[in-house]
Amino acid sequence: MIRFSTAGESHGEALIALISGIPAGVPVDLDFINHELWRRQQGYGRGGRMKIETDQAHILSGVRHGKTIGSPIAIQLVNRDWKNWEEKLPVEAGDPAKHRAVTSPRPGHADLAGALKFNFPDARYVLERASARESAARVAAGAFAKLLLRRLGIEIASHVIRVGRAELDRDPSWEEVAALSTKEEVVLACVDSTAEARMKKEVDAASKAGDTVNGIFEVVAHSVPAGLGSYANWDERLDGQLAGAVMSLQAVKAVEIGRGVAAAATFGSRVHDPIHYARENLPGKPTRFTRPHNNAGGIEGGVSNGEDIVVRGYLKPISTLRQPLESVRFDTREPTSASYERSDICVVPAAGVAAEAMVALVLASLAREKFGGDSLLELKRNFDGYIEQIRSF
Repeated sequence: MIRFSTAGESHGEALIALISGIPAGVPVDLDFINHELWRRQQGYGRGGRMKIETDQAHILSGVRHGKTIGSPIAIQLVNRDWKNWEEKLPVEAGDPAKHRAVTSPRPGHADLAGALKFNFPDARYVLERASARESAARVAAGAFAKLLLRRLGIEIASHVIRVGRAELDRDPSWEEVAALSTKEEVVLACVDSTAEARMKKEVDAASKAGDTVNGIFEVVAHSVPAGLGSYANWDERLDGQLAGAVMSLQAVKAVEIGRGVAAAATFGSRVHDPIHYARENLPGKPTRFTRPHNNAGGIEGGVSNGEDIVVRGYLKPISTLRQPLESVRFDTREPTSASYERSDICVVPAAGVAAEAMVALVLASLAREKFGGDSLLELKRNFDGYIEQIRSF
């Protein structure tokens, strides 16, 4: 079982990711982890905060001589913006006059609900923890899950299929999606340059109007073997775990597995993929059972079926607007405009990277549960035996 948690505030001194359950002996590529953090910061329409922060992982524990040692891994991400907030958000009592209150809650944000829940007089502390800045720590933890999954031949990547009204109108290959993670420049993480140009115009229009824009990202997990997850109990179903993990990301308001939305509007004969069988092992395929399509998104009955796992996240527009919506002051209860803090216009590519991390953490945890092993050697031996078993089925 792999578990992780995060700590830290958006403008605090640092973010912390704590991950346990990674077996001993997994080689740790710090350049890869930092590249994952870099990817989360990219994308057309990001705000000024990304010009301040250059996220770098500082590993405090759980890794020695370049490999995991089986103990909990602690990762620190220093916030460079902290120097501007030390007196505004001190650990000690500090000077109340320097406190920077969030005086009116933003519609669509956790501001009001959080202030009511914790009895805060303003939404500053809510904003600090509810901010999507927290997802950087998730990406750091997810990078370790990816490093483990890579040793099992499993790869995870994401791409953007819609921004505003501009949408990718074709199904890309795995190779196209995977190639995006190696690009030196990230615009909107779309595999098609023509569609990406249309998406860019949507961001420009939102920026000009002082607005924000939404979109859809898709995460693909490649070469996942059949058998992860279970139909036996509700909380063991793979699709349920993935949906919960991706939905937990800031601003995600809906999650789709495979062609789930389209499937709700058509007939079973057009949705369910026929099952075929290949007499020889296929490159990159954990089983010999194949499908002409992958409408189920690699999951049937809560269990992975050997096809690529496909998860889509539907992202609402960011709730901090340069042209604020109506709100109410916390102190007087009088009408006012919602508070404004430095914000992004579009974060769909970054959300896709964070969702990759969440998908990786779910799959790595289920792989560890199914194949066991306190060391990578033991886990890999069990995994290889299982792959031989299902390929000869």
